[in-house]
Amino acid sequence: MVRGVRGATTIEDNTKQEIISATEKLLREMIDANNIKATDVAQILVSTTDDINACFPAAAVRLLEGWTFVPVMCMKEIPVPDSLPLCIRVMMTVNTEVEQSDITHIYLEKAILLRPDLTKHIDS
Repeated sequence: MVRGVRGATTIEDNTKQEIISATEKLLREMIDANNIKATDVAQILVSTTDDINACFPAAAVRLLEGWTFVPVMCMKEIPVPDSLPLCIRVMMTVNTEVEQSDITHIYLEKAILLRPDLTKHIDS
């Protein structure tokens, strides 16, 4: 069956190095927490708030060994007033037999504020 694995993080500065580093860390934690293999991933969608534009955060996927053929796309979040700034969100669509309630969603840095009800990992 197909499941969505969610994740989000924030950065302090809109720089290529920080965007890629934060996204790679988020992806690795999502993968590790859910025992995800690249061959089980249908796609990864990466969104950013309007204040992130120094690079495409989806480029971080290419730093993961064996993930070359996973389709990845970047997009912008809708600009909701007073929303969390400098935020990168990831939706990974995965083929798995894991129950939806057993998926571990990862929220790092200030992004833990987005879904404290789903946050099983806190890193601030």
